[in-house]
Amino acid sequence: MFGHPRWARRLFSQADLDAIAAAVNAAEDRTAAEIRVHVERRVPRRRGAPVTDPLSRARDVFAALKMHETALRGGVLIYVAVEDRKLAIVGDEGIHARVDAGYWEAIRDRMVAQLREGAARDAVMQAVDDVGAVLAREFPRRPDDVDELPDDVSLGR
Repeated sequence: MFGHPRWARRLFSQADLDAIAAAVNAAEDRTAAEIRVHVERRVPRRRGAPVTDPLSRARDVFAALKMHETALRGGVLIYVAVEDRKLAIVGDEGIHARVDAGYWEAIRDRMVAQLREGAARDAVMQAVDDVGAVLAREFPRRPDDVDELPDDVSLGR
């Protein structure tokens, strides 16, 4: 029996979620910053209202996961709303001050292309690796680094 909801199983097996968590862990081995992946069924909205902007939702999730409380303010969240086919990448002020929007848009565009090909696991793992590369450059791992956030995939409603 799977430990995650049926809607999530349509896109990710438990092995996929484990592989993504391992990719987060490997990316964080190169940086003092933090990466999280959050997947939920839909971008929450009020009844009858249009789909909310996924970037706004990603910012809400970022705060709910307490990613803004990391020491270096260098956390990055990869957000995916499965049934709405929406995604966003949002980072804390420390990383956005150092990396321009074009970098995040390029990661997003590669994710979209891979998701359209049905390669959800590869899309997320490549995004984690790409985010890890820029974080390693901007926030190199320090000897006293502590893993401040979990590496597992956060699943929403």
